[in-house]
Amino acid sequence: MAKVSKNYQEAVKAYEHSTLYEPAEALAIVRKIAKAKFDETIEAAFRLGIDTRHADQQIRGAVVLPNGTGKTRTVLVFAKGDKAKEAELGGADFVGAEDMIAKIEQGWFDFDVVVATPDMMGLVGKLGRVLGPKGLMPNPKTGTVTFEVTRAIKDIKAGKIEYRADKAGIIHAPIGKVSFDDEKLLENYKTLAETIMKAKPAAAKGQFVRSVTVSSTMGPGVRINPLKAL
Repeated sequence: MAKVSKNYQEAVKAYEHSTLYEPAEALAIVRKIAKAKFDETIEAAFRLGIDTRHADQQIRGAVVLPNGTGKTRTVLVFAKGDKAKEAELGGADFVGAEDMIAKIEQGWFDFDVVVATPDMMGLVGKLGRVLGPKGLMPNPKTGTVTFEVTRAIKDIKAGKIEYRADKAGIIHAPIGKVSFDDEKLLENYKTLAETIMKAKPAAAKGQFVRSVTVSSTMGPGVRINPLKAL
């Protein structure tokens, strides 16, 4: 059985676990009970009333958080010619084509997000078995397959995150750091929540948001009233 730290035990005692809080209250509690010696990431988890076994109930997309995530993300762009030059000028950390594919095949992964122009996907597709399991494969639904490389890079650097419902119908996504003030965290949370609500599939029946939990990297989860998720 895993050993529970003293800080975690104290955090668990600091609030009522049976209570469903308003978003602002829950986020304030998460910040208050975070005791790690590093700037913990705060994450929101939405359990949705969907069946991801059906294609028409799968949810995947991206959203730019107004206050960023508190993390600088390294961007790799697959492009050639003028689009490669545009990516370099746009702030991409790495730009290339066959040369980058060769590096990745040799085990190089010093990047957080991959963007590719549509004409490069024939080449990038060869990396599907490598990038896919790591969640790094470019996808049109998340805006990472595009000819608008400057905008894509800008959005990612500004705090764009990707979200996707897992097999259990749960979306996990970062919304900031413990060092953020309550107002910035709440604004990020609301942006994510509104985006997820708008993504409700027409085929989803009953209550869409079943539960919402927010937590820090090392802390326990604090539940939000799903009927007041926004």
